[in-house]
Amino acid sequence: MSSHYESVQTASLYPDAFHVEAPSEPVGRQVWPRQPGVFIRLSAASAPAEAEAAAEAEAAADAPPRVLKRELVAGQFGLVPRWVKSASDAKLRSTKLVNARSEIVTTSNNFRDAWLAGQRCIVPMMAFLEDDWRSGKAVPTRIARVDGKPMGVAGLWERWEGADGEVITSYTLLTVNANSHALMHRYQQPGSEKRMVAILNEGAYDAWLSARPEKAREFMRSYPANWLTANPVEKNR
Repeated sequence: MSSHYESVQTASLYPDAFHVEAPSEPVGRQVWPRQPGVFIRLSAASAPAEAEAAAEAEAAADAPPRVLKRELVAGQFGLVPRWVKSASDAKLRSTKLVNARSEIVTTSNNFRDAWLAGQRCIVPMMAFLEDDWRSGKAVPTRIARVDGKPMGVAGLWERWEGADGEVITSYTLLTVNANSHALMHRYQQPGSEKRMVAILNEGAYDAWLSARPEKAREFMRSYPANWLTANPVEKNR
């Protein structure tokens, strides 16, 4: 389970890599469950149906891709489903909902509403961390792109509002099976199914955010192993 990642700290990378403004408030470098982070979604000005239609028309005309209007949103890492009844229950559930298995998003009570509502997002990060158990003990390992560029990971977001008016905006990372992945099969608990976050190609950001739910599944695929690098985390880091 990918429950720890490294956020994007360089402000210029947000407009350069994701076409959004940098966060107005600093984001912690290391993001853990229930801690604040940021995610990217289509702005209200880009209606999903219109956005998808425009993308399809441009693709058919072999025109250069148009960047749709996106927005950076602050939220809690760990999804809070809208049906949760109390803030205390939200705290308990969200720590277990930092990942969403892409195969069950249409059937899981935790993620179905967000998926069907098209509440997809991109989570910007420099790296994610996984435990390497091959030595018999957990060795935290930093997994990043070989070229050092930030990654955009597919996610879902949700807005929960309590009876007293309290609002929690939250998000989760979508994952795919990695049992046969040349790199990711090494990590996580021995004997367990191997999973990895669904890293998106830069050119697919708008298509992912604007696709209809039935087409969005096409983006749920593993990222090439030769485009990633893995290094043990130094103890003093």
